[in-house]
Amino acid sequence: MSPTTEASPVVTAVPVVNPANALTALRLVLVPVFVALVIVSQMDRPGWQIVACLTFAFASATDVVDGWIARRFSLVTAVGKVADPIADKALTGAALLLLSWYGDLSWWVTGLILAREVGVTALRFWVIRHGVIAASRGGKLKTALQIVAIVWYLWPLPDPLAAVGGWIMAAAVVVTVVTGFDYALRAWRLRRRR
Repeated sequence: MSPTTEASPVVTAVPVVNPANALTALRLVLVPVFVALVIVSQMDRPGWQIVACLTFAFASATDVVDGWIARRFSLVTAVGKVADPIADKALTGAALLLLSWYGDLSWWVTGLILAREVGVTALRFWVIRHGVIAASRGGKLKTALQIVAIVWYLWPLPDPLAAVGGWIMAAAVVVTVVTGFDYALRAWRLRRRR
């Protein structure tokens, strides 16, 4: 009787061109489209504002979908890990800069949020050899609040309702700052442990 050997499972490489990465690429392509729509709207032409807002909302939704597809169907790639946050920051950053440019959002808010995003990205690269700082629940809440606030600012609403956007953005700023400190603390602990 000859000994039986079990065949080892074949591990296939995940193709870079896949549905998850395609959605990330679409989000990157939509950034200049969104910017152009906001510029055409001048933030005072309701029809164009609505189109710009829907474009931003659709592009933001692709972030949730591409992440789900990548995890559900094991399509996570190194390219996707780098491109996904770049696409997110490009979309949100462009929206914040435009809102400030047209006077709908204070520049200090945009500056603070963008500084936090750059800082967290730098921290992730600083600790990349020691481990990965995964997105926290607070980080996901921060992203959700920023998206809702931006959508609120973009959509042409009557003054009483438009004022609510400021409160949503204020909550987003608080969570942005708190989670920024949390990421810094986690990065420091990760570096210290190794």
